[in-house]
Amino acid sequence: MIASIRRQYTTASNIKTEHIDQPIPAENKVLVKVHATTVNRTDCANLTAKPFIMRFVLGLLQPKTIIIGTDFAGEVIAVGANIKLLHIGDNVFGFSDAGAESQAE
Repeated sequence: MIASIRRQYTTASNIKTEHIDQPIPAENKVLVKVHATTVNRTDCANLTAKPFIMRFVLGLLQPKTIIIGTDFAGEVIAVGANIKLLHIGDNVFGFSDAGAESQAE
């Protein structure tokens, strides 16, 4: 799959687009094929880790996740073993301050 990534805290000019392996969701996670996403103020703060206090959630020295993006709309394509309310084919949307890794296919 294609994803917009950053491996360190940076500015928008250092975002890269790369082919990465499609993840397999953990037992309490859902994998969504993203149909729509945005770039918003939270994405900018997550990208640069400013204000500094954000690093306590995002990763102190470097980001915990490399795929950027905080909100999405799309279709569930895989579910973890503990997921009971969502099913493959469901249309969903969501947001996570810490990052939903939504800037990917």
